Amino acid sequence: MVEFAMILLLVGALVLIAGPWIRKRAAGGAAGGRPGGGLGGGFGGGRGANMAPGTLLVTGVSPRPDEVGEQFVTISGVINGPTVNEHVVYQRMIVDVDQWPTIGQLIDVVYSPKNPDKWGFAPLDAPAQ
Repeated sequence: MVEFAMILLLVGALVLIAGPWIRKRAAGGAAGGRPGGGLGGGFGGGRGANMAPGTLLVTGVSPRPDEVGEQFVTISGVINGPTVNEHVVYQRMIVDVDQWPTIGQLIDVVYSPKNPDKWGFAPLDAPAQ
């Protein structure tokens, strides 16, 4: 009986450790700034195929740092798109300091129609609408 309990405990620990890692890989992450600069896309590798286009109106942004290069930014705003109307979002992502967002700025984004809280900047090569 003790052996069964130990095996069950080890399997439970394995699930607790591997579960979040597996879910993160399957979801592909929310989004962030593109390595290499700017407000580029955050959905590489074809993961954005089922994403809806939208526009983010920036309503809040963390202060711009004095450093150069890519830095973390906390951004809040509202997304408007074909399946959502003024959906409030909040996210921390990596952005190049030279492309730092400002309050009132309109940014093209892509988001999941099933969960608009999973969004990212639209790829730079996306066709204009």
